[in-house]
Order: sequence, then structure tokens, then C-alpha cells
Amino acid sequence: ITKMFVHKKRYFFITENIKNINLENIKKLNKFNIIYRTKKLKDKKTDLLKFRNICKRKRINFYVANNLQLSKTIKADGLYISAFNKSLKYKYLKNINFKIIGSAHNHAELKIKELQGCSIIFLSRLFETNYKNKKSFLGLVKFNLFSLKTNLAPLGGINKNNLNYLKNIKCDSFALSSAFIKDNKINEIFY
Repeated sequence: ITKMFVHKKRYFFITENIKNINLENIKKLNKFNIIYRTKKLKDKKTDLLKFRNICKRKRINFYVANNLQLSKTIKADGLYISAFNKSLKYKYLKNINFKIIGSAHNHAELKIKELQGCSIIFLSRLFETNYKNKKSFLGLVKFNLFSLKTNLAPLGGINKNNLNYLKNIKCDSFALSSAFIKDNKINEIFY
């Protein structure tokens, strides 16, 4: 079992299946955020609504990726806008107390996320990954330079071998994808 040694204000978990996360074992309040990202709705809306209600009771923010209608239906805390989503129609949502967060891979995408009204932007890839056709990564120094101007959180390539390097990033949060969660049960890592 890996124990978390990096202390940040917020942890974001991106998952494609709500069954990957056991909310009952999450003890700390107001630190955890879950982003539900799926191309095909794998979970029933009733199950998502139940999951959302548990999140609310445990003070876990719940975001839906790229699906404003689903986000409104289950009364999510906000919307996560992926890097490929360049629409500016979301920028007005922050006026109605709806949180908007997003992700980017480069400077141009960062500018779009700022225009979309994202309060936090996940900059990907912090560390090297083995994804096909995705060889580039930022590293700690370059990420810290980017974070001087924008409220960023790192995403990508974070695993149990490099988790402690997150102590060296200049931000108050970070994001993990479901690939990390598959190897490690979320409730065994973060207490």
C-alpha cells in the first residue's frame, strides 16, 4: 500500500467509472474532487445521482466532463472542459455560481481555458508517459514556470514512483487519472 506524503489543499480524481472510487473510506473533508469523464455514459443516471448525493454529504466536489446537460441533471458542482473542447459558450456559467475547470497541453490551450472561465487548469503531462503518440512532457521546472501566471494543477504521468516529486510543484492541488486509480485503490492512498 502506498501512503500519500504530498500534502495539497485539493486532490482531483478523473474517472470513467464511479465504481472505481469507494467514497465511504474518504475521511478528509473539502479536499477531494471527482471528475466524471466518459465518452459513453457507462453509469446509469440514477447511480450517478446517488453517487453525487454521497459526494455532497461528504463535501466532495463532483464535476462532469464536457456534458453540461448531465451536469445540470445530477446537480454537479461544476463542469470540467477537456483540452479538445474549445467552445467559449461556457464562460458565462461562472456568473451563476457554477464552477468551471479544464485541462490544457500547451500555451495556446491555456489561453482558451482562461477565456472559457476555468478557475483551475490542469496542465498535462507533468511526467513522461507511455501513451502512444504522446511522448512530450513538461517536467517540474517548466510546469513551475507556467504556474507563475495561471492557477494550474499538474496532470499526467503521475504514478506511485514519482508521487513524492509533487512536493516540488508550486501549486495547491493536482489531478490523477483513472490509470493511477486502477493500480492503487484511492482510499488506500489518500487519508
